[in-house]
Amino acid sequence: MHITVDTSRCVGHGICEAGLPAVFEVNDDGYVDIDTDAATEASADDLRAAALGCPSAALTVDP
Repeated sequence: MHITVDTSRCVGHGICEAGLPAVFEVNDDGYVDIDTDAATEASADDLRAAALGCPSAALTVDP
């Protein structure tokens, strides 16, 4: 699975970081950074849940 963030939509709510702190981190600029190694190890269901839980729809999961 591959997850990406659309920084034009991300407003730094941090919901993704709260759910998967090993994968997501809101940086000092207020946008989420993705640890791609940790994302590779995360379950597909957890990544999909993070994407669906993003209130600004900034996360996209591709197979």
